[in-house]
Amino acid sequence: MNIPTTIDDPAMTLVYILIVILATSIITRLVAFSMNKMNRFDENKTVIYLIRDIINYIIYFIALMVILQFFGINLAGTLLSLGIVGIAVSFAAKDIISNLFSGIILILGKSIKVGDTIEVNGKKGYVERISLRSTVVVDDLGVKNHVPNSTLTNDYYLQFKPPEKYRVDTIVGLPLDVDVEEFSNKIIAKISEYDDLAKNPKPEVFSKEIKFEEVRVKVSFWVKNLNDKDKYKLKITNDIRKCINSMGENNE
Repeated sequence: MNIPTTIDDPAMTLVYILIVILATSIITRLVAFSMNKMNRFDENKTVIYLIRDIINYIIYFIALMVILQFFGINLAGTLLSLGIVGIAVSFAAKDIISNLFSGIILILGKSIKVGDTIEVNGKKGYVERISLRSTVVVDDLGVKNHVPNSTLTNDYYLQFKPPEKYRVDTIVGLPLDVDVEEFSNKIIAKISEYDDLAKNPKPEVFSKEIKFEEVRVKVSFWVKNLNDKDKYKLKITNDIRKCINSMGENNE
């Protein structure tokens, strides 16, 4: 790679570096856009993430070599001349290397795929993506947990068969003039009308506490597919609101 160094002209060197960074950013974005448009991998998003990560790492490495050559540094020759220092660095980066190889094992072995429901370190959620270094698991609250790939290859975790039933809990404050038992019967009947929600276990309403201004209850129901939890939590919340309003109007 015969790229002239510009160390004698710092201004031009900075311009060249910015051009390389900009070009790298544009190329990686184009790669991501192109991979997302590949219909042949619609059924297995994990492959897309694998190919995209590998290409991006190659692009980043080439960009690094180009930038270092602006300063007269031959990265390939430097790496070959490191010797014992290189071995020491490899030990220092063993966790990163372990995660990289673990990511390749997970992706190629297909033991875990994007969309699967797993529980690791006591946290349950669905796999949003698998990269070469970590796996993103989204829990019921929408929090993204970045789990090192080495954890999934070396430690214990639970993997649920699809479609995994998942319980959704909603805390509700009922006005004191609303009959709790009547509310329970009505909302359970309403939830049971949804075909995409699990019939077994059945939806339930649990009493939580009584305050001066309201009675707090927990409405629990089960979705057949973890990915539907947010959609039906919104629907059921709106059904609860309508139910409370209608019961309040009847009591007037």
